[in-house]
Amino acid sequence: MHGKRLLRLFSFGLLSLGVGILVYVLIPLVNWQLYFLSAFASQYFSSPIPQNALVASSPQSTFASSIDYTNAKNWFPNAPKGKTIPSISSYTLSIPKIGIANATVSTIDNNLASHLVHYEGTALPPTNGNTVIFGHSTLPQLFNAKDYKTIFAKAHLLAPGDKVYLSVSGVQYAYRIYSTIVVDPSETSIFNQDYAYSHLTLVTCTPPGTVWKRLIIKARIEKL
Repeated sequence: MHGKRLLRLFSFGLLSLGVGILVYVLIPLVNWQLYFLSAFASQYFSSPIPQNALVASSPQSTFASSIDYTNAKNWFPNAPKGKTIPSISSYTLSIPKIGIANATVSTIDNNLASHLVHYEGTALPPTNGNTVIFGHSTLPQLFNAKDYKTIFAKAHLLAPGDKVYLSVSGVQYAYRIYSTIVVDPSETSIFNQDYAYSHLTLVTCTPPGTVWKRLIIKARIEKL
C-alpha cells in the first residue's frame, strides 16, 4: 500500500514537472504573440507572424535544430557574401532601454556565443550605408546582458524612438530606431546598402526562444 502511494506521488511529481516546463516555455511565446499583435496594431511592426508559421513542419519550426545558430553565417543562407577587409576588429554597442552596455561587436569573427557580430561586407559605423549587427536571443526570462547567447532576448521590446549607441575608436554615435519588422530567413533585402545616411540594422531570431523568423530593428544615425 505504501509502495503504491509512493508510485502515485512520483507519477504526480513527473506530471507536474512536465506541465511546469511546458508552461515555462509557452507562456513567454503566448505573451510575445499578444504583444506582437498589439504592436502591429500600433504600427510598430510591418506584419504579424502568420499562424501557419507556428505549426510549420520545416526544421525551423522547432526549438532544436541541427543548424549551428551560434554562427551568424547560418541565419540567412542566401545572404550576400562580403569580401572587404574591415579597418577595425571590433566596436561596442549599448541599448539602455534593455540594459545592454558596451557589448562587443566583432567585425572579424562570426561566433555569436562570444560577442555580437558585424555582418561582413556591410558598412562600418558611422560611414554612410547599412551596418548590420547580429545577436543571439532566447526566452525573455533567461535574459542576461552579459551573456552573448541571451543578449537580444528582450530586443522585441524595442520600438521606434528608442536609441542605440555605437562606440567606434573611442567615439560614441547615437542611432534612433525608426522601424521594427519580422521577416523570413530567406529575406535578404535587410543587407541592402543605402548610402544617403548611416543606417543600423539589428538582427535576432524570433519569437524569443525559437529560430522560426528574424526580428529586424532598423535605426538611423542622429546628427553628429
